[in-house]
Amino acid sequence: MKLLLDSCYIGPIQNLDANNLCAFVVANKDRLKRYFPITLKENLTPDLSKLFVEQKRKAFQLKEEFLYTIKVLKTSQLIGLIYLKAINWTDKHGELAYCIDRKFEGRGITTTVVNALCDYAFNSLRLKTLKIIVHKTNFASIKIAKKCNFTWIKTLKNEHTPPGESALDMELYELYKVLE
Repeated sequence: MKLLLDSCYIGPIQNLDANNLCAFVVANKDRLKRYFPITLKENLTPDLSKLFVEQKRKAFQLKEEFLYTIKVLKTSQLIGLIYLKAINWTDKHGELAYCIDRKFEGRGITTTVVNALCDYAFNSLRLKTLKIIVHKTNFASIKIAKKCNFTWIKTLKNEHTPPGESALDMELYELYKVLE
C-alpha cells in the first residue's frame, strides 16, 4: 500500500530507505530517545539501519507489524515514520505510533497520515479498534489523537520505561471502526 496525500506519501519501509532512515534518526535523536528508544538504537549507523529495515520488512510480510515511511511528495525525503504495531488479529485491534522530523511538525502532516492509516487499517486490514498510547506531556501527539477522533480511555500505569528513567504512566486513546 502506498498512499498519496497532499504534500507527502506513505509507503512500506523498503531496503532503499536504510541510509535515509539512519539520517532521519540521527537528525532527530533528541526527539526519538524517550518514546522511540529501540528505533533510535537500531538505526544509529547505516549498517544497523539495513538490519532494522530487513527485520521490519519481514514483520510486514508476516503481518506482525507494519512500518511505513512518510516522505515528501516532490523530493521523496524521509520525514517521518508511522507504525501499525501490537496487532491482535483475533480481537482485531492494533496500535499506532508515529514520529516526524522537527522541521515538518505543526503542518498537519502527521494528522493526515494517521487518518489515512486508520482508514486503511479499518477498511483493508479489517481491524476494529486502533490505539494511540501517549504521555500526558506529549501535547502534539495528544492533539493528533483528538483531531483524528480518538477518545481518551484511561491512564495506563507504568506503561513505558524510557532509557535511564523510571516507568511512566501513559494515556490510552482509542478509535473504533464505525459499523455501517
